[in-house]
Amino acid sequence: MTRKKCSPGIVPVLLALCLALVLAVPASAEWKEKVLYSFQGGTDGSGPAGGVIFDKEGNLYALSIYGGSTACPPGWCGTFYQLSPPPQKGGKWTETVSYVFKGHNQNDGSSPSGGLISDSTGNFYGVTGYGGSGPCVLFGTATGCGTVFELSPPAHKGGAWTETVLYNFQGGKDGDLPTGPLAFDKAGNLYGATEFGGGKGTTCDAFYGGNCGTAFKLSPPKQKGGKWTEKVLHRFAGVEPGERYGDGANPNGGLVFDRSGAIYGTTYIGGNGSGGCNEGGGYEGCGTVFVLKPPIGKGGSWDESVLHRFRGQPIDGFGPYGGLVLGSRGELYGTTDGGGAHEAGLVFELKPPTTQGRGWTESFLYVFRGGDDGNIVTAGLVQGMDGRFYGSAGGGTFFRGVIFRLTPPKDGKAWGFDLLYSFKGSDGYDPQQLTFGKDGAIFGPTFFGGNGPCQGGCGIVFEVSP
Repeated sequence: MTRKKCSPGIVPVLLALCLALVLAVPASAEWKEKVLYSFQGGTDGSGPAGGVIFDKEGNLYALSIYGGSTACPPGWCGTFYQLSPPPQKGGKWTETVSYVFKGHNQNDGSSPSGGLISDSTGNFYGVTGYGGSGPCVLFGTATGCGTVFELSPPAHKGGAWTETVLYNFQGGKDGDLPTGPLAFDKAGNLYGATEFGGGKGTTCDAFYGGNCGTAFKLSPPKQKGGKWTEKVLHRFAGVEPGERYGDGANPNGGLVFDRSGAIYGTTYIGGNGSGGCNEGGGYEGCGTVFVLKPPIGKGGSWDESVLHRFRGQPIDGFGPYGGLVLGSRGELYGTTDGGGAHEAGLVFELKPPTTQGRGWTESFLYVFRGGDDGNIVTAGLVQGMDGRFYGSAGGGTFFRGVIFRLTPPKDGKAWGFDLLYSFKGSDGYDPQQLTFGKDGAIFGPTFFGGNGPCQGGCGIVFEVSP
């Protein structure tokens, strides 16, 4: 199976071209789906990506990679939008484009992706893959190297949101093409990853050719109005040519902290130079799960360790693209977009060692068959109050994507798999990261689908519930 690590917006396009063999799976009781909004492209926005986030009033906020304005060569600039619930049950949700990104030519970001996070005062934080003041060039056009931004709510109802660029990546050792979502620590520092840049590694991508990525920290200014400060915690090096093992490459966002302050994450490629995922052309290794441990003394360096190197099909997954979930006992849960016995991806668990000197232990919660149950899992899991995991995948009965649930085993048996919903196209196509709402309902965007005029649809925001 040929695969490539793609920039924001390219992955969903490739997914749209992927077909799966239809294999039978046990029937499951299907949940009900409601389309809250169908994007119309153009100034309205298209290609909603990442997850959605709620405020205290029940309004929903998220990002679209495309749409808004054409002032961001080589494509659209992207938007930050709000969906407000209807005043009466059964009414329509109302969409408002609250901010249109302006792109490199105006020292602003473009192509926002990876979802948002919020602070206690209602500000939102995220990244744009392109834009900003950096010198990066794509297809001969200056596009910028990406940004970290803050969106602040209006001081008065009905006013405009205010966007502030907190950091402009420069494409060298500080990173290029940031990917989200970001993460906060208790002190208000932001943490994230860039897919490229960093100054290390040459086997992560022949197309961009920008080294193998970074994990970074952004610290707020000590005085109001000052500049945020970036520090690179780790520069990924990938697998050196001819080597059997190496570091990860192309880290994803969605970093998670444990109680000690250690950070866990995944890289899409790298790790295993002798696995079944090496195709040449700059793509080496099946991906990794890593940990970054904070320095012991002030001013020291962070220490990176690779916890697991994926080996590819049929014995393991490849391409962990979504973030991780940290369990109560230190275990890690995640997904891969390929690998497994059916080359359709899997859900994995990594348990920490019980004996000093031993490695982490991997097991599979579910191996996708590539039929009605779905395939190519590019979003991370979410855990419900009931302890079960929920996620989205491509494929399915209509090849438009699925929502699934995994139930913990009883008496050591296998995890239970339930197919909750299969998208048909008009109701959504290519579901992204999921978010829980009230009463156990699940919300999220699909990158394509709906009744918009874009090829394959401009995308939707949905709600699914029992």
